[in-house]
Amino acid sequence: MSRQLNDKTGGQVCTADAKGNLLRASDVQCMPAFERGARQQEMATLSLLFVLGFLMLTQIGCGRVMPQPSTSVAIDVPAAWSLAGSGKETGTSSLAEWWLHFNDPLLGDLVTEALKANTGIKSAQAALRQARALRDVSAAGLLPALDGSASAGRSKSGNNSAVNTFTAGLDASWELDIFGANRSALDTSEATVRASAASLGDVQVSIAAEVALNYITLRDAQARLAIAADNLTSQLETLQITQWRLQAGLVTSIEAEQARTAVEQTRALLPALQTSIEQTCHALAVLTGQTPSALSTILAVARPVPQAAGDLAFSFPAETLRRRPDVRAAEHQVTAAVGRVQEADAKRLPNFKLSGSLGLNALTLSSLTNGASVVSAILAGVSMPVFDGGAGRAQVRAQQAALDQAFAAYQAAVLTALKDVEDALVALRGDRERLLRLQDAAEAAANAALLARQRYSSGLVDFQVVLETQRTQLTTQASVASARADVSSDHVRLYKALGGGWLPDNSDASPNPTENIFRSPHS
Repeated sequence: MSRQLNDKTGGQVCTADAKGNLLRASDVQCMPAFERGARQQEMATLSLLFVLGFLMLTQIGCGRVMPQPSTSVAIDVPAAWSLAGSGKETGTSSLAEWWLHFNDPLLGDLVTEALKANTGIKSAQAALRQARALRDVSAAGLLPALDGSASAGRSKSGNNSAVNTFTAGLDASWELDIFGANRSALDTSEATVRASAASLGDVQVSIAAEVALNYITLRDAQARLAIAADNLTSQLETLQITQWRLQAGLVTSIEAEQARTAVEQTRALLPALQTSIEQTCHALAVLTGQTPSALSTILAVARPVPQAAGDLAFSFPAETLRRRPDVRAAEHQVTAAVGRVQEADAKRLPNFKLSGSLGLNALTLSSLTNGASVVSAILAGVSMPVFDGGAGRAQVRAQQAALDQAFAAYQAAVLTALKDVEDALVALRGDRERLLRLQDAAEAAANAALLARQRYSSGLVDFQVVLETQRTQLTTQASVASARADVSSDHVRLYKALGGGWLPDNSDASPNPTENIFRSPHS
């Protein structure tokens, strides 16, 4: 049996049982007016949150843009290189330190030093460290954040005594990554780290090749300088013979002047070649991170143009493309672009966050640890842009367009890699054949020049024959030296095109949208 009680505080009539206890079903009605108003406000807030949540879910179902990477078109890759053997290389060790195949210890030392001290490599290494640090920042976004604070104050009101207050507390917050915005940001940062690592490898490959090419250029210039000096000696002997014959009245002054012209033309080659040698020494010093004149003494001693071993085995084109650092970097950039699309899409969805605080308040500093009042609070919140004028959807479209650009750049990198290898193979074949022909020509030119000098000394041939054979000898010998250097340079460019000088870290690989887009026309 229940009875009615009169609540004097709020003037409300409540329902109670026979013992005077308020019935639980009527608690709201029995509250004082100010308490019932607070409870009604809470109910209104919950209703508002429910409505907002319903609107958010409606917008999720109707307006979400799912990112779709534009990587559906496969890239045609040939089954084999047009001018290479059909064998498949069993590993990348033969290309990792390709400069050792030239059997020139000084070249190996220069490349090793450049890979350690080159400023471009140092910059790429710093970029990689920066990418790793930013990845750690993104990873921290998935974890709760905890902040500490402390304060002390002194206040006085009117004639009252001054009051000291001391507070200390901790604030914690955690963003619940329900829709994966922070996870997508972390995936993007991880892909950026891999792209930076591959870009570092691309710089290393380029620097190693540049050192080798400059070293070959140096040895080529030194070889042509020696050829010019030898021909100058021969021409000086011919000039001496011509002057003797002029004194004997056997030739005119025309032949003597022609001989002197040939001598001075050859002498004019020497300063130009010496300038090229010194400038190349400066370039090699800078590539190794030293001052321009640091290597002049070491490189002053002439050495033959280094020749690469001809036992290079080729891998299939698809394997080569996966090994090239620039292609790998472009591949990871596509992955990063996919993550940015997903992140932009997830930011249009609700954001849930938990936060709380725990603090101590006291009138004295010593009482903070004993007798202080404890203040705590916890808050759960949800937020989402209800109307942003279409900025969120536009951001998704912008990132989708950036993804399309990244994939187009990846396709360009693949095609460029294929072209580099094919161009290097064609150049190597052509220069090898040209070198053989020039060697035969140089041998014939040397024989002709020797016979012409002997017969001229005996008065059997005209001086024009001697002059022409000497010019031909100088030209063909210089051409042989240049062709030999070209063959070595072609090997360097081929090693670079094949991705030599860099080993990809397979442990750092991850699934990406370009994993299986290579398609062989024969598969």
